[in-house]
Amino acid sequence: MKTKPKLSLTVQYIIPALPTRPQWRRWIKAALQFDTSMTLRIVGEAEGRELNKAYRGRDYATNVLTFVYDDTPPLSGDVVICAPVVEREAIEQGRDLLSHYAHLAIHAALHLQGFDHENEADASKMEALETALMLKLNYPDPYTET
Repeated sequence: MKTKPKLSLTVQYIIPALPTRPQWRRWIKAALQFDTSMTLRIVGEAEGRELNKAYRGRDYATNVLTFVYDDTPPLSGDVVICAPVVEREAIEQGRDLLSHYAHLAIHAALHLQGFDHENEADASKMEALETALMLKLNYPDPYTET
């Protein structure tokens, strides 16, 4: 019998955000295949933009950034989620806000485990896994039109 991966999770709310620590934990654990230590930081637009510019060379706030520190189990990394961007995207896409947060938590956890979407084949594989995990958690497919 396979044991469930362990998660050591620290959540830093730099600005108020809707999801609770237990919700973050549930979503991230659903996506894990390996023991993981993660710090999740929920930030505002200014910090999100600053981090994206400093580490990705892009001068705008993005919804999620994943920083991998150790890619061999146990995995280690930081995830930064920019709450104002997530909220704006949910409204623009007509999605439930908690569902969108769940999707981004899963997306980040998969990045931490080496998944990416740099080419079409990898993107298809990652999206299929994200969709399966979202459905398992009783959320809609994040890649279908609303």
